[in-house]
Amino acid sequence: MKLAYVIAPGRGTTNLLLAGVAEALSEKGLKLCGTVQLDTERAEEHHCDMDVLVLPDGPKIRISQYLGANARGCKLNPEALETAVATTEARLKEGADLLLVNKFGKQEAEGRGFREAVGLALADDIPAIIGLSEGSRDAFMEFVGEAVALEPQHDAILHWVMNAVDAADGQKTS
Repeated sequence: MKLAYVIAPGRGTTNLLLAGVAEALSEKGLKLCGTVQLDTERAEEHHCDMDVLVLPDGPKIRISQYLGANARGCKLNPEALETAVATTEARLKEGADLLLVNKFGKQEAEGRGFREAVGLALADDIPAIIGLSEGSRDAFMEFVGEAVALEPQHDAILHWVMNAVDAADGQKTS
């Protein structure tokens, strides 16, 4: 199976974990595609600004919007997310060793977001890792059918990626 997911406990922990994994894999020379989320904590009335870095080298896109001090709605800016998705899909068509998606969230659960990118990667035999929250696990599994659950540990994820990339390379050369 070349599709895996990771859920790390704690707010923002999956984002930090996947950003570190992306950096380590990039240093190993892997061609990455997808996004990692880089949050900026705010002292004001909202928790953080959400940015995604489109792999491997940008752009960095602000996917959150400030809705005001008393707003209760989702702060995701769907248009900005779709810009990140479109950039990822274009890069994925150029080839990659790994698709890394920071989050399968509400947009993906509703049929938008990175769903198409995940499908493209799997169709092209490109391994993929998706960040999840517990709340999105059921929607993700309904979408993909099955996937490998990875321990939320840097080395465990690196090990899975290297095995999956080696397996994909072996199939492409045979």
